Amino acid sequence: MTVAALSPATSGRRVAGALLRDRGAVLSTAFLTLIVLMAICAPLISAITGHGPNDFDTAAVNTDLGGVPHGSLGGISADHLLGVEPQNGRDILARIAYGARVSLLIAVSATALTTLLGVVLGMLAGFYQGWVDQAICRVMDFLMAFPALIFMIAILSSLPQGNRSVLLVVVISLFGWPYLARVVRGQTLTLVNREFVEAARASGASTSALVFKEILPNLRSSLIVMTTLAVPGYVGTEAGLSFLGVGVTPPTPSWGQMISGSVGWYAVDPMYFAIPGGFLFLTVLSLTVLGDRLRATLDAGEAS
Repeated sequence: MTVAALSPATSGRRVAGALLRDRGAVLSTAFLTLIVLMAICAPLISAITGHGPNDFDTAAVNTDLGGVPHGSLGGISADHLLGVEPQNGRDILARIAYGARVSLLIAVSATALTTLLGVVLGMLAGFYQGWVDQAICRVMDFLMAFPALIFMIAILSSLPQGNRSVLLVVVISLFGWPYLARVVRGQTLTLVNREFVEAARASGASTSALVFKEILPNLRSSLIVMTTLAVPGYVGTEAGLSFLGVGVTPPTPSWGQMISGSVGWYAVDPMYFAIPGGFLFLTVLSLTVLGDRLRATLDAGEAS
């Protein structure tokens, strides 16, 4: 019998109820739902507004003033609900929606790959120990010793353009998994010699049964919290790399790429920076707040 079975169950209903009573969690969930819907419905948004993410609308900018959008709010109008980009007149709403799709896809994919690598290698190190533990720990130490952002930039700069989204997921995961693996290893080391695992081993349970039925269920809460908190970090990482020109490349829309393009327009068109910057900030903040509230709720359930 596992520790999870002995402790009060952290039911989905109790967690949902606690989050619904938390204003920060509710507001964060509402905003994230909006972002996810925008990402899923990006083609529909473009069809309704009549503006694709890469469609130029020269009528929306003043060519006599260097391409500054018409109006005082960056071209916001009934035709362009969030305004347009200077010079080319591309619709910001469409680019925000498609940029959300790119950011969330990369962040979720990187989190999934990081979690897979971290859990597998961390449990191998903690369960088998000995030379397996030493080998995995040395690899973790080696990767964690690198300044991750600098080496991400160096690696992505040296690779061919290809499919940048896939390259971003692989590179982010390469430097991200050791942090999760170290936590999983430490918890596995504490669980592998517990009474319920020894009892299962004495009863003739196979290695797979020990791992999947005795140890892994007791890592569930930690894994949920760590993966939830990893997503906002990876959203920011993707945006940062795209801002620096080594992430998602044109014509694929990206929030970081849009913020980078707005650098020269701060004085004459601040909305061009404020809108994608605001979406990025609120998305990362909402993910962080939701992850923190989820951690607190799960911790409270385990303590009860």
